[in-house]
Amino acid sequence: MRLRTLLAATTAALAAATCLTAAGPANARQDGGTHHACSPSVSIDRFSDALDKTTYDGTYVGNLSALAPDRHRTVAALSDRSALFRLDARTLRPEGVIPLADENGAALDSEGLVVDLHSRLRSSGGNPIGTYLVSSEAEPSIRRYSRDGKILDRLPVPEELRTRARVNGSFEGLTLLPGGRTLVASMEYALTGDPADQVRLQTWRRTAHGGFRTGAQYTYRVDQGLGVTEVTAAPDGRLLVLERGFTSGVGNTVRLYLADRHGTTYDKTLLADLADCPSLGATAGQPQPNPLLDNIEGMVVTGRGHGRLKVLLVSDDNQNASQTTRFYALRVRL
Repeated sequence: MRLRTLLAATTAALAAATCLTAAGPANARQDGGTHHACSPSVSIDRFSDALDKTTYDGTYVGNLSALAPDRHRTVAALSDRSALFRLDARTLRPEGVIPLADENGAALDSEGLVVDLHSRLRSSGGNPIGTYLVSSEAEPSIRRYSRDGKILDRLPVPEELRTRARVNGSFEGLTLLPGGRTLVASMEYALTGDPADQVRLQTWRRTAHGGFRTGAQYTYRVDQGLGVTEVTAAPDGRLLVLERGFTSGVGNTVRLYLADRHGTTYDKTLLADLADCPSLGATAGQPQPNPLLDNIEGMVVTGRGHGRLKVLLVSDDNQNASQTTRFYALRVRL
C-alpha cells in the first residue's frame, strides 16, 4: 500500500515538471494549440535553456543523457560524466548531485537511467526508497546503485552484446515497463555483423528476490544514418523511441517514434520529426535545420493532460560552447 501511495504521489508531482517555470521564452504558451504543433500527434509547450553552462555544488550541470521520474517531487537527470542530479520537478532547478563511479572508482560513460521504485531496498523505517539503474555504453554494462551512489550489483549482459557492440554505440537507452517487472535497454547502433539499420533491444526480468535475470531480445529498425538515443515506456507498455543523427554543417536530425512489439521485432510509427516543431524563438550555436534542435538524448514521461502524455526531453551539450543544455516540454497523443 505504501508503494502504491508513493508512486501516485510521484506521478502527481512530476505532472508539473513540464511547467519549466521561469525558464522558457515569453511567447511560449501552454495551450498546445496548432501553432505549437510539430505534427498531428506532437506539440511543444515550451523549452528552457536555464541550466545551460551552469554549475551546482562545484559540478558542471550538462552532458545530460537521461531523465527519470524520482521521489520527493524530483526528476533524476544523468550526466554521462559520472554524475546524477536531482532536479525540482516543477522548476527543474538542481537540488542535489551524486557522483557515480565503477567498481574501481573510475568514471563512467553513463547513458541510460531508471529509478527503480519497485526495488525491495527500504529505509530504516521500512519505507521503499528505490535504487538507480545506470547503463554505460563503454562496456556495455548496467549497474545498480543505492540512493547515495554506492554500487549494489551489476546485471548480466549477453556475451554477443559485449563482444560485438560498436565503441560508444551500445546501451544508450534504458526503461522499466509498467508494473516494474521488465527492464529494457536499447543499443544505439547495430552490432558488428548485423544490418546497419538494425539495433537490438535487450530485456531483463525481475526475479522473486528482486534482482534481474536476462530476458528476451528484440530488433528495431532505425532510419538511415540515425541511432537510438533513448527509449521510454508509455503507460500502455509500448515504447517511445528517440532516433538521432548529426551531419556536419547541417545539424541534428531528431525523430520521435512509437514502437509496438510484434513477435521478436518492434515496429515503429513516426510521431514527429522535431525539425518540424515551431522554433519558439530558440537560437542555436551551430547550423541546425531548426534552431530549436540540439543533441537530444534524454526523455521521460512526466504525466498526462488533455488526452496527451506530457513528455520531457533534454539535450546533451557535450560541454561544448556551440551546443546547449536544453529542456523541451512536449505533449504527445498516442
